[in-house]
Amino acid sequence: VQLVESGGGLVQAGGSLRLSCAASGSTFSINAMGWYRQAPGKQRELVAAITSGRAGRTEYADSVKGRFTISRDNAKNTMFLQMNSLKPEDTAVYYCNADDLQADYWGKGTLVTVSS
Repeated sequence: VQLVESGGGLVQAGGSLRLSCAASGSTFSINAMGWYRQAPGKQRELVAAITSGRAGRTEYADSVKGRFTISRDNAKNTMFLQMNSLKPEDTAVYYCNADDLQADYWGKGTLVTVSS
């Protein structure tokens, strides 16, 4: 499975961005996908995750609940993260993750910078 993120950039506090993650390869084996982020000097943390299938159950970090929305288009093998009401503390490299119950796959990341 190969993952490519896009959509990062510089935005002012209170603004919005939409990240995309395009998956290719053995996408039929993907169990769940998620977005992680890593700020300078901090550990990588889960931002949001979504399971495969029609249920598409989601979970969010407390810090982004009510502001971020994760979704996926299974037909296009693409996952999204809609980020609203961005804060300077959301500044980080955002990584796309997918797992197939045997391995984890990661994209190279996309930088999101929120200015105050």
